[in-house]
Amino acid sequence: QVQLVESGGGLVQAGGSLRLSCAASGRTFSIDKMGWFRQAPGKEREFVAAIRWGGGITYYGDSVKGRFTISRVNAKNTVYLQMNSLKPEDTAVYSCAAGQGAAMYDYWGQGTQVTVSS
Repeated sequence: QVQLVESGGGLVQAGGSLRLSCAASGRTFSIDKMGWFRQAPGKEREFVAAIRWGGGITYYGDSVKGRFTISRVNAKNTVYLQMNSLKPEDTAVYSCAAGQGAAMYDYWGQGTQVTVSS
């Protein structure tokens, strides 16, 4: 099992920045990738960003490219999501996820609220 704990959400004005953190514990050696997803009220869950644990290759959703940056510190088993130039439409619950294989995410955090005011 892998446990994930997110932190760093909050309220920010449009144009501002926030950094989310996700700390993994447990069988972290089994992690192949970690990612961030978000879900706004009444909308489907949306892929935000992901990073391969070994090589550090990153992937981004179209709506956040150029504004968000995902990174990781392997020694801390922690992944970060730096969010810049935030927009009101970025408001959502952001959840961290970890996957043991290339296709699926097996573990999820509890989520952290990000609210961007206009």
